[in-house]
Amino acid sequence: MASDVARMFTNRYVRASVSPDIKGAELAVVMKNIYALGAGIYSGLGYGDNFIAAYIANGVREMKKFVNKVFPGERCLDDSVYLGDLLVTAYSHFSRNRTFGNMIGHGLSTRVAQLEMSMIAEGYYAVRCIHEMNKKFGADIPISETIYGILYEGNNVSSEMKRIAEYYV
Repeated sequence: MASDVARMFTNRYVRASVSPDIKGAELAVVMKNIYALGAGIYSGLGYGDNFIAAYIANGVREMKKFVNKVFPGERCLDDSVYLGDLLVTAYSHFSRNRTFGNMIGHGLSTRVAQLEMSMIAEGYYAVRCIHEMNKKFGADIPISETIYGILYEGNNVSSEMKRIAEYYV
C-alpha cells in the first residue's frame, strides 16, 4: 500500500519513495528541526555558509548516532527522507526552525522569539523531547544538548555555540 501511495504523489516535481525505516525516519524528522535551529543561531551570530555546511555535516553524524542508538538497524542517512529534509529545513529562509534560531542568534530571548513568530518552531519542543529521551539512551549528542541548554536553561548563546563549534569544526 505504501508503494501505491508513493506512486500517487509522484509527479514531474516530486519523487516519492518508500522506506521500511518508519521509526528511524520519524526520529530523524524530529531531530532535523533541532539542527535547523542551530543553523539559524549560527546565521544570526554571523557565521558563514561554509561553517554552517560543516555544522550540518556534524549534525548528520550526531543524528545517525542517536537514531542508531534508539532504533538499531540498517539505514542510509543520505536518503532524502533524512538528509533532504534536514537540508531544506536548515538552509531555507522560509524554515520556521531556522528563523527561530536566527532570532535567538540575534539576541532575542526564547520567549520573545516565540511571540515574534506567527507559527510554531517544532525544534523548540523537539530538543526537549530528545533531551528527555537521551536520559535513557545516553548517546553523545553535544549539538542537541547545547541547543537544549540555550533554550531551556538560559545558557549564553554566543559562548555555547562557540564551544560546540570548537568541538566539531
